[in-house]
Amino acid sequence: MSAAFTALILFLCTGALVPVNRQFRQTPDGILVFVASNGTHTDVVVPLQVPHTQGASWFRHLPDSSFHSRFDAYEYAAFGWGSEKFYLASYNQQVPGPATVLRALVPGPTLMHVRFLRHAPPAGTHVVAVHISPAQYQLLTAQIEAAFQSDSLNRYTLRTAAGYTANDFFFRATGRYHALRTCNDWTVRTLRRAGLRVPLKSPLAAPVLHQVRQAK
Repeated sequence: MSAAFTALILFLCTGALVPVNRQFRQTPDGILVFVASNGTHTDVVVPLQVPHTQGASWFRHLPDSSFHSRFDAYEYAAFGWGSEKFYLASYNQQVPGPATVLRALVPGPTLMHVRFLRHAPPAGTHVVAVHISPAQYQLLTAQIEAAFQSDSLNRYTLRTAAGYTANDFFFRATGRYHALRTCNDWTVRTLRRAGLRVPLKSPLAAPVLHQVRQAK
């Protein structure tokens, strides 16, 4: 085993234990956002509309006006970044095979997975609720917006007509997915740049939830 490979493994293992933005404190009565996981993958969950902020107006970026009429009464949306190959191989509740997993380890195209939620997700083992300030919310939504590919009219580019259900969709994303830049690393970078407490580096979901949960 080479010294470089050993150093990489140590970095990945210890990075999950080292918090950044450890000074972060929740904002009483602030904007409620969530970090949610299915056990392996993490999403950032934010309100679709927040009065009196300059955060994202999600519907104006969507390519079809029907999105607004369909989901206007929904309260939250979950955003996750990941490998196009892995996402599309997961349709119909399929578990991607070893070949798909191995192909995802080398740089490849990415998608943003967007799920519309009628209500805020209930906090629990795999869902962490955090109250943040309007300024942090603006930074957070700006990071999420930057992950989407947009057309000349600044509308997100839909990859497929449907997602896993009637309430989720895949859009083309920026960046390349590979072994050192995973879906959970995207969540870490997105939250870190908004000032929230996260691990230094984590390809896994559990350390992300753990560090966010430590915020007072």
